[in-house]
Amino acid sequence: MDGTIKPATGIIGTETLPQGLRGDYDRAQPDGTLPDSTIERSAADHATWRTLVTRQRGIFPGRAASSWREGLDRLRCDEAVPSLSAASEILQGATGWRLVPCPGLLPDAQFFALLAQRRFPVTEWIRRPEELDYVVEPDIFHDFLGHVPLLTNRHYAEFLEAYGQLGLQAGQRGQLAPLARFYWFMVEFGLIAERDGLRAYGAGILSSRTETLHALSAAPRRLRFDLPRVLRSTYRIDEVQPVYFVIEDYTELYDAIGRAAGLLDEAMSAEPIAPGGQAPGDRVWG
Repeated sequence: MDGTIKPATGIIGTETLPQGLRGDYDRAQPDGTLPDSTIERSAADHATWRTLVTRQRGIFPGRAASSWREGLDRLRCDEAVPSLSAASEILQGATGWRLVPCPGLLPDAQFFALLAQRRFPVTEWIRRPEELDYVVEPDIFHDFLGHVPLLTNRHYAEFLEAYGQLGLQAGQRGQLAPLARFYWFMVEFGLIAERDGLRAYGAGILSSRTETLHALSAAPRRLRFDLPRVLRSTYRIDEVQPVYFVIEDYTELYDAIGRAAGLLDEAMSAEPIAPGGQAPGDRVWG
């Protein structure tokens, strides 16, 4: 798929990493991050970044959420692979978040701990020019362009911190499967209803040309966000999404995390809903 990174930065639901990953995991510190250092980027790296951003910028009008686009503009990252330290200064002033470099995928405990500390892990490496349309692991384009702009939004930033805190608790109780589904549908592939219509804010959508065009087309089903339903909804990682969930405000996500702790056991024991499947009580959007 065009530019899509699957799975997300955190391998939610695993304690160890698969073999053959691309990042420099030998340099990783105990918390999963890499030592802060200035990375030497090549001209090809910056050209790849500019190409990817330019392609996405062309389809964002009328599709990307307003808060996300405002955040992207504040980060001023169109011309070169961004500096995490420079972006962190902007985020620190806006919401208290900072970016930390990582080799790529992280086990659950490390991933949730970083979020709970308002530290967002960003993969250090960038895809090669011949990989513009597809890369299996998350690179800096997905992590930064997809996730970071919305960290300038106070309500979303508060939600993601709370999600990390709940993840640490759920991991100790063996309740991560429902939280993985929540992350997939509401962080990677979420839609929001704005005054001028539906817009995408999910990182998995906005870092992929194919998914951005698909999500706002007539092809998929779009349902009003329903927390118990999302916690039971399984997904495929190798195709565009057949179903998206729609929120009306980012505060819904924070409120949902406050309620989720009491629903995880029920979601673990309930019959999962198949990818693209229907369930009683589904509220179709629009």
